[in-house]
Amino acid sequence: MGLTLTIDQGNSSAKVAVWDGNNLVYFMPFVSLDDDELTSLAARYDIDRAMYCTVAEQQDMLPQILEEHGIRATEFTHGTPIPLIIDYATPSTLGVDRVAAAVAASRLHPGTELLIVDAGTAITYDRVTARNHFVGGNISPGIGMRLKSLHAYTARLPLVSSRGETRLWGNTTESALRSGAFNGVIAEISYYHSRLPHDAVVMISGGWGQELAAKLDFKTDYQECLVNRGLNDLLMYNEDN
Repeated sequence: MGLTLTIDQGNSSAKVAVWDGNNLVYFMPFVSLDDDELTSLAARYDIDRAMYCTVAEQQDMLPQILEEHGIRATEFTHGTPIPLIIDYATPSTLGVDRVAAAVAASRLHPGTELLIVDAGTAITYDRVTARNHFVGGNISPGIGMRLKSLHAYTARLPLVSSRGETRLWGNTTESALRSGAFNGVIAEISYYHSRLPHDAVVMISGGWGQELAAKLDFKTDYQECLVNRGLNDLLMYNEDN
């Protein structure tokens, strides 16, 4: 059996991973994923199947492109069987990326209360119980979105880069804006963590995941490509069931 390709099409990038069973072989985020990158991957790796999900515009051509390279493609949708119980009141509106991340988290930490933080363009906070119930979660603006909003909806606040020093108390307007956005997210994660059982595991992923994990004063499990790992788990789960 060949390798598995997973594609997580988010709001601002496409995260692509290649798996040998549960082992990550390749991972790369692309601002725009096109046929050239897929052709290169197909030539480099013996990939025979893929699972993808998208929260952006529909990727109608993606299955066709993958199949042209001999890769059998499956889209993860709300109708795909999953090893979780969804308690969300409107499951059809629940982001498939959030579900995939929850699947991966529950596989990495079985029988454990989980807080899953995906810090990208938007930030999602999701809770999974020790009995594999996806309880629900919250969505808030990402760090870059907060800074852009402060600039767009005020008269004089400048647009500052989200990357840079983030001290506790800003001593310039630029550092105050950046630190306010970054430390606001730290405070959110800390608050949600405080509302869970003491043995709950906090998992962090997304473009800001590593920086946020380093600043928190409690242990976290940072996973670079949690959604992709979930897609790989889901593909194997559906092949076995």
